Amino acid sequence: MSSEDNYNEEKNFVEFRKKVRAAEVLSAAMERLVRSVQFSGRISVVVQNGRVLKSGYEEGFFRQQSSAILERGIAMEP
Repeated sequence: MSSEDNYNEEKNFVEFRKKVRAAEVLSAAMERLVRSVQFSGRISVVVQNGRVLKSGYEEGFFRQQSSAILERGIAMEP
């Protein structure tokens, strides 16, 4: 992978994490991000009275290379 590809993948992963945390997991943009980070696991959303209460994902389902991006993504988050 080139450094530009790595940068784009890292940027997409950070955006993916932000959308999950913000409960924006049911959109076309989210689907594109899931594909770009090659996520194949579970994303959960808890809804009560039409409002999203909680959302999350299981990190263990990412491919091995993404675990290094995950560590950098956590460090980049405020």
